[in-house]
Amino acid sequence: MAAEALVQGGASVDLYDSMPSVGRKFLLAGKGGLNLTHSEPLESFIARYCKREPQIAPLLRAFGPGQLIAWAHDLGFDVFTGSSGRVFPSDMKAAPLLRAWLHRLRESGVSIHTRHRWTGWNASRLLQFATPTGGVLVDADAVVLAAGGASWPQLGSDAAWVPILETEGVAVAALQPANCGFDVESPRHAGSPGWSEHFHSRFSGQPVKPVALTFTGSDGARFQRQGEFVVTRSGIEGSLVYAASAGVRDEIATSGFAVIHLDLLPDWDLARVIREVAHPRGSKSLSSHLQSRTGLKGIKSALLRELLAPEDFDHPETLAHAIKSLPVRLTAARPVAEVISTAGGVAFESLDERLMIRAMPGVFCAGEMLDWEAPTGGYLLTACFASGRAAGLGALAWLKEQGVSA
Repeated sequence: MAAEALVQGGASVDLYDSMPSVGRKFLLAGKGGLNLTHSEPLESFIARYCKREPQIAPLLRAFGPGQLIAWAHDLGFDVFTGSSGRVFPSDMKAAPLLRAWLHRLRESGVSIHTRHRWTGWNASRLLQFATPTGGVLVDADAVVLAAGGASWPQLGSDAAWVPILETEGVAVAALQPANCGFDVESPRHAGSPGWSEHFHSRFSGQPVKPVALTFTGSDGARFQRQGEFVVTRSGIEGSLVYAASAGVRDEIATSGFAVIHLDLLPDWDLARVIREVAHPRGSKSLSSHLQSRTGLKGIKSALLRELLAPEDFDHPETLAHAIKSLPVRLTAARPVAEVISTAGGVAFESLDERLMIRAMPGVFCAGEMLDWEAPTGGYLLTACFASGRAAGLGALAWLKEQGVSA
């Protein structure tokens, strides 16, 4: 996006990528269907960026969901809006769109260089690149850095840029997991992460749905939403968990753990659950009784067995309350390399309104390497597009101010 903004403004543009081909993380984002953006009203959309809403809002007002959809149309791709409000290309795929985009960039005059890993500046302030055939030095009038966060490092975003910029005196907030899964602590083995062998061997990889997740942080902030998640070998992940992940992650950092509560029957009120659980079961087993009276079975029933003490099943009202608010103790976010995105990065306080590093005139930053985070649902990609465009336009304006010709 930065290259596109610059070349459309008349600049001569070289685009460097450390990988053998361009846009590998973009392709990963489209693996299950390329969720470009979201159709909710712009002000609601902007509110998804939480603590960094003031910094992200101007970028999205200049290039938000509507402009991104128009951009896709200009590339020859129609979009559709799913029942959840998420917006996808009509064929759901990332690769055709990326190919068309790269073709347009090349036709516009952008020179693309792959297998060029940026390693900083030399003493003469030339850009240094490591390539398979040796080192390369580049003299640039302006630079836009879009080096990514630290998730999925095998695709190029390995955060190798962090010490480079910190050496230059740029403030960088520590990179942390975002949109991530978490490890649980087994209540039967306090201090030990993960599910019991019996539970994970039977249910790892299975979804839990429908379910409502509630989390209240020690700061009083409350999250509550209905959806689904997936049981993993050591904990939980999936869309519902990702949506709550920022608050849960921060609570673990502060307190050492976080407790979420699961409502296994989100469409039932507590009184109804109590009534059905307390109904005489006769000769039925408790599992059969719960299934016949409440519909609880399979993984939901197993979660109760995994997380409750045996004596809790002897008290119908206690069991009913657990069905409506089952506590799950989470002890750690999954490692940053395997999560969807990262929080942290170059502090906006180190940048001006054009995304130029204040201490490094002519150097701009964009994308996930900036200190912001957002939930999945099109918000991540939209802000990356918007910040790339803003950095490109900022670099173009700065070049003109310096009297640099195209």
